[in-house]
Amino acid sequence: MDRIRIVGGNELRGAIPISGAKNAALPLMIASLMTDDTLTLENVPHLADVEQLIRILGNHGVDYSVNGRRERQDAGYSRTIHFTARNIVDTVAPYELVSKMRASFWVIGPLLARMGEAKVSLPGGCAIGTRPVDLFIDGLRALGAEIEIESGYVVAKAPRGLVGNRFVFPKVSVGATHVLMMAASLAKGETILENAAREPEVVNLADCLNAMGARISGAGTSTITIEGVTALSGARHRIIPDRIETGTYAMAVAMTGGDVLLEGARMDLLDKALAIVAQTGAQVTQTNEGIRIARNGAGISPVDVTTEPFPGFPTDLQAQFMGLMTMSNGRSKITETIFENRFMHVQELARLGAKISLAGQSAIVDGVPRLKGAQVMATDLRASVSLVIAALAADGETTVNRVYHLDRGFERLEEKLSRCGATIERISG
Repeated sequence: MDRIRIVGGNELRGAIPISGAKNAALPLMIASLMTDDTLTLENVPHLADVEQLIRILGNHGVDYSVNGRRERQDAGYSRTIHFTARNIVDTVAPYELVSKMRASFWVIGPLLARMGEAKVSLPGGCAIGTRPVDLFIDGLRALGAEIEIESGYVVAKAPRGLVGNRFVFPKVSVGATHVLMMAASLAKGETILENAAREPEVVNLADCLNAMGARISGAGTSTITIEGVTALSGARHRIIPDRIETGTYAMAVAMTGGDVLLEGARMDLLDKALAIVAQTGAQVTQTNEGIRIARNGAGISPVDVTTEPFPGFPTDLQAQFMGLMTMSNGRSKITETIFENRFMHVQELARLGAKISLAGQSAIVDGVPRLKGAQVMATDLRASVSLVIAALAADGETTVNRVYHLDRGFERLEEKLSRCGATIERISG
């Protein structure tokens, strides 16, 4: 099993190209199920989750082809992929595929809308809480679907098609917003989704669906209106830059010091998180090429944060920010409101010398003047990269084990960091 070896103490200087957003790519790929024409997606990142979803879509009959390289960038980064679902050969998403990645459950919306039926295994994914699928089921039922749970599968039917309706999300859910927005695009009549997720990835999906012929308005606000159409066509669409990768590398520079240009990054996708990074003492500047992050050696100021749905501080940056706060000049409080089991990285950061105590939904971090390298283990995708951030500033050598978690969400992380001066390498086997 691969692991990553890091020798800390180097400032980061140079440029890091920001890849296409994983959290945007996955629903966009799933949207290919909604048309028998070709959907071409630009800026698709090389990630384990993307490759897994390609296999899942192939099980349903989706053909794909890859060509080209990202403009003005080395070969091997994000790609252009053409997806064609001319013939859906199977409406079953089996356990052995879906259990490996939660987002693959989202195929239920397009399959049900286009084919009138779907049988999808209950999902898997990172162990960061129960994350039930009740919102998906309730929303699809509101659109007229008949749904039963049988032997670990969600069996959904809409033999006469879905019908538009008003649905109020009892809590904000990005995944359920994706699914209901896709399903409602092929429903009869108007659907209004209230308390919908406002994340940039939702807007990116809505823009793509509209390019395919959907009639969606209000994406990016809490109320989304969808006027159903009878069919969607193909389109060409570009995936937005990954705001979580952007925030992660911004925090890495704030942790180590240095000066790095995050190429292609967009400030508007994570204003709140970058404002927090600036409060820690780093300089954050939007340029024509991306976002520049710099810290001149001054200490790291402690800042309290609370995770919230967009436009608040993202839960997907909570672990990374905790890594940054381990060497702050004081005490910080980090409160997690999205997932109930997302502090599993605390005990691994403690192995590096961090001082963190838990109090319910909050973690109290008392900054220390130095961390010391150690053997640590990744527990989930975002937790794993928090260990990398801490290790980059720690004295001596750190080995991060179980890095397959990293490969799910970060494209060529060790290559990007080493180009900026980090001593980091992947060890296979």
